Amino acid sequence: MKHLNNWLSALLIFSFVVVNAQEKKKFKIHTVAFYNLENLFDTINDQTKFDERSPIMEIKNNRSEIYKKKVENMARVIADIGSEVSRNTPALIGICEIENKQVLFDVANDPQLINKDYGIVHYESPDVRGIDVALMYQKALFTPINTSSHTIKIYNDETRERVHTRDQLLVSGKLEGEMIHLIVNHWPSRSGGEERSRPKRIAAAKGNKRLIDSLQSIDPYAKIFVMGDLNDNPTNESVKGVLKAERNRKKVGLKGIFNPYENMFRKNGLGTTAYRDSWSLFDQIMFTKPLLEKDYSSLRYYKSGIYNKAYLTNKKGRWKGYPLRSFADGGFTNGFSDHFPVYVYLIKEVE
Repeated sequence: MKHLNNWLSALLIFSFVVVNAQEKKKFKIHTVAFYNLENLFDTINDQTKFDERSPIMEIKNNRSEIYKKKVENMARVIADIGSEVSRNTPALIGICEIENKQVLFDVANDPQLINKDYGIVHYESPDVRGIDVALMYQKALFTPINTSSHTIKIYNDETRERVHTRDQLLVSGKLEGEMIHLIVNHWPSRSGGEERSRPKRIAAAKGNKRLIDSLQSIDPYAKIFVMGDLNDNPTNESVKGVLKAERNRKKVGLKGIFNPYENMFRKNGLGTTAYRDSWSLFDQIMFTKPLLEKDYSSLRYYKSGIYNKAYLTNKKGRWKGYPLRSFADGGFTNGFSDHFPVYVYLIKEVE
């Protein structure tokens, strides 16, 4: 198949056409995405969590109206990710920073998304703030086969007390009739400093590596996605040293992992979140070698990106160009998130 860049010239719903002098090929295209929803909490005080520390609980008035607007804003972004190419919302989208399944159910049932009939995979995590990860999937496109939640045991270096963080979500199922596996993450933050908190993220990466090794021991050709807010850049030890993610697709071994976001970070200085005038690319989607093959009779990787459209950014002031977050200075900004979403396109040839 030649002239792959011509794909975008003839978009169809869920498919597009490659044209060259000899033949015409049709491909289905699907978006796989990840989005940190920045403190999507409901307005109910859950006595089993420290949810009173969430931004919306600190707001004294109009909480219900603010919650509805926050949900609407999240639904708008999800509806938009990848749509300019796929003409559809994401087939699969990993989620983090939600309080519970209900808030994600509210997003999925917003008028902007309800006709997509999203299913949700979610488990309650032991995180002290009560925030969880989840996966949304279009029921017409993806069928979950197995789901599981995996706890990472991390301890404070000084007190040796258990540090309760987000579990890692593993979902295995069929997209276009093919088995794929998705690991959804929200690794420990850099609270206390990057160096001091580094061992926690290394431990989280080792948890991912165990899951990947387990899947590949059953099937070395397993199509595995690792996605999430890693609180580390593509160049950090957790990603490069533990997961051994490779930025050069030609160097990815059979059981290796390709990270398309490393070159975005190294070469282009791109990021998904900003702090003190410095960009970080904490939100990433990586995947195993079988998705890089050139036989498009099966699902394969096409391209990746950061969804950083203008409406998601601050337009002026000190934070111009930064993600337009939802909450700041104790109030609601009518923004979106302090992270940009990330996405990859998968394609498959159709007859």
